[in-house]
Formats: sequence, C-alpha cells, structure tokens
Amino acid sequence: MEDSEIVERFWRRDETAVWETQRKYGRYLAKIVGSILSSREDGEEVVNDTCLRAWNSIPPSRPDSLAAYLGKIARRLAIDALRTRGREKRMASAYAVSLSELEECIPGGPGPEEQLELAQLAQAISAYLRTLPPQARNAFIGRYFYLDSLKEVAAHLGMSESKAKSMLYRARLGLKAYLTQEGFCV
Repeated sequence: MEDSEIVERFWRRDETAVWETQRKYGRYLAKIVGSILSSREDGEEVVNDTCLRAWNSIPPSRPDSLAAYLGKIARRLAIDALRTRGREKRMASAYAVSLSELEECIPGGPGPEEQLELAQLAQAISAYLRTLPPQARNAFIGRYFYLDSLKEVAAHLGMSESKAKSMLYRARLGLKAYLTQEGFCV
C-alpha cells in the first residue's frame, strides 16, 4: 500500500491505517528503536507507541514522507524511554556509542538560551551536511541519525568499514571546524 493511501486512512480515522503502518514500517521502526534501546520488549512498546502517536497526530499533520515522519517519532520516543529508565549503569547501546563519537564536535551543557542555541546548532549542522558529498552525508546521517552500526553504514554505501570509519572521522573533524567557525564553543 502506498504511503499516501495510508495517510489518507489516518485522515479518515480508519483504524486499518495503524495496521498498514505496522505491516509496512514495523521492521524499519524496530531497527531505529533497537539501535537506541537494548531491550526488545521496550523496543516493541516504543514501536506501538509510535503508531499511536501517528494516529493522534495525523490529522492535523499530513507528512510528505511517512517513513521519515514515523522514524522521527520512533527515535524521539526511544530516546525518551532511554532517559526515563533512570539507570546510571545501563548497557552501552549504539545510541550511546554514536553520541560519544560526536562529543568533541558539539557543545554541551544547558544554558539559559538553550532552545535558541539548539535551533541554531541544528541549522548549522544541516548547513554543514549540505556541503558534504552525498556519500559522506549519507554515512553521517546513517550513523548519527539512524544510529546504524559502522558495519551497516559501510554495507549500505558499498565500502569497507575502515573507509566508512575514516569518512566519518573526517566529517566529524569538518563539523567541528565548521561549528567553531560559526561561533559555537566546541
């Protein structure tokens, strides 16, 4: 079933939209969530919550890309679930590992103007990513947004893991230089 038809079913409040969403995007969402959460049961719950959130947000939203819309919801819900666990000593997940690689590039610590700074940071990162060649940009997004493993990034781009690792390293260095140039404290 086409995404436009699924979205139309959401708009008509047809409950088969949820079933079709699960059928078409369940594995995709489980992969995103599984990269963040180490528990399969928590992951299944987040995937179900993603479908519920889509049901509650369509309408009024009418996403152009249902996959991206659902992926963004799933990612946010999985990160929220990880935060609410409240365990100091949790198992290292792909989420924690990928964020640790970016620690040198991104300013941290909450400040009084945090929302504005975060919006400006997001715009700066997006601007930097647009300067990268498509392959490097896809590697960066795969690794740090979709939280793919290095092996998955390399396989998706048809290159060796060492080449993907090197490409990501250069992209992080470039991001750090770009953010410093744009006035961010790195």
